[in-house]
Amino acid sequence: MSTQDRTAIVTGAARGIGAAVAKRLADDGYRVAVLDLDESACKDTVSAIEAAGGKALSVGADVSDEQSVTAAVEKVVAELGEPTVLINNAGITRDNLLFKMTVDDWDAVMNVHLRGAFLMTRAVQRYMVDAKFGRIVNLSSTSALGNRGQVNYSAAKAGMQGFTKTLAIELGKFGVTANAIAPGFIATEMTAATAERVGASFEDYKKAAASQIPVARVGEPEDIAHTASFLASEGAGFVSGQVIYVAGGPKD
Repeated sequence: MSTQDRTAIVTGAARGIGAAVAKRLADDGYRVAVLDLDESACKDTVSAIEAAGGKALSVGADVSDEQSVTAAVEKVVAELGEPTVLINNAGITRDNLLFKMTVDDWDAVMNVHLRGAFLMTRAVQRYMVDAKFGRIVNLSSTSALGNRGQVNYSAAKAGMQGFTKTLAIELGKFGVTANAIAPGFIATEMTAATAERVGASFEDYKKAAASQIPVARVGEPEDIAHTASFLASEGAGFVSGQVIYVAGGPKD
């Protein structure tokens, strides 16, 4: 099958990394479901894809809610086709030091990242198994290695790596691969908000980060999109269960 005959779902695709991945997959020829909590927020990503000649669909869903996920996947199947590529990108931060972190802060991050990836993957895997082809790409982070003030986020992103490796073991015999991308510093609204929270200008914040990165620059959403494009391709069929650090240099 060509990519034109395949449907991809990208979660958290209204902006940032998710939007860049959705646009890149559309450029690759996939029909793309642009999924986010607020369906109207997906409009810009969908419009950009359609303006470039691609086919896309806005889908509103709370990835942490089972019924919402079921309804969203049913909509994708009905309007775009059965999905065989899934990018689990939806994520939030609720940063704080451990002694200040609330249970709600912990649960919110776990629910979106881990529960969301579980529910979305469980909902689409049967279409992949039936097609004998599937590509699952989960967004982890360099924070999986530990990061001050992010005990919830770090734990969730480390969990995404174990989740990915187990999916690869269970689904490999059906022609389905599962891999994780672990971005380093990527210039997005999320990192801009972090700069604001610590009282730094975004430009100074990026400059400081770049000084610690071997390639001497921060990442852009398109850097992650290029990696996701490869992992979703036919050519990546022998790559599974891997965690790729896209961080401008080696990570432990």
